[in-house]
Amino acid sequence: MRIPGRCHCGNISFQLDWTPEPAEIPARACTCSFCTKHGGVWTSCPTGALTVHVSHPERVSRYAFGTKTATFHICSECGVVPVVTSEIDGKLYAVVSVHAFEGVDPALLRHAPASFDGEDEASRLARRARNWIGDVRYTEGAPA
Repeated sequence: MRIPGRCHCGNISFQLDWTPEPAEIPARACTCSFCTKHGGVWTSCPTGALTVHVSHPERVSRYAFGTKTATFHICSECGVVPVVTSEIDGKLYAVVSVHAFEGVDPALLRHAPASFDGEDEASRLARRARNWIGDVRYTEGAPA
């Protein structure tokens, strides 16, 4: 299943190739203070592939807090956060916001809270390496 997504203005867009075809899509509502304030609900497919494209990189703010092991890509034009990345041992991993999906039946989403309070940095990175999208391509500039 190919899932397109983007921020409101389209500056940050993505294509998530979800393999194999999902019966349902986990939608994790993170309980950290940033995600709570932004309504962050994230998903990932460890066996899938993600292509992220930023048309105007100068219009993207990158924000990292706490352990500074994840980068929130915030469109400074419209304020939407469609993707979060984490570099682990030289490899880029990502999760995407289900709120940024386009054309996905909401009935496929299985919402659940997710709390990572008390998780140490090594455990956090290991969890991301296991569960986040590990095949990530990130491009910038005007589309070809």
